[in-house]
Amino acid sequence: MSAQTGWVSLLGRALLAAIFILAGWNKITGYDGTVQYMQAFGLPALLLPMVIALELGGGLALLAGFLARWAALALALFSLAAAVIFHSNFSDATQMSMFLKNLAITGGLLLVFAYGPGPLSVRE
Repeated sequence: MSAQTGWVSLLGRALLAAIFILAGWNKITGYDGTVQYMQAFGLPALLLPMVIALELGGGLALLAGFLARWAALALALFSLAAAVIFHSNFSDATQMSMFLKNLAITGGLLLVFAYGPGPLSVRE
């Protein structure tokens, strides 16, 4: 593997991780609003701490390349579930776009799961 491949895979992991780290942080700072949003879709508030832990913990693990394959798989499954639960109103163009965005993120995460985090990682 070339040095260029290492830097590109690090950048790819960082870009994938950013959305989860920021989303986890935003759920902490907007906790009550997030609970209301989740409950509007029939989800219990009890899930929110686990979602925050997955987004922050999984995002940071992916960024560092620490157990990145497993973090990527967990985040991929989460992204797919979020797409189906929150963005499946295909008559709304914005929701369709969000659904497709989640699918694209899932695809990128599955590539990390399949091929690993690359050489610039803490531990594969």
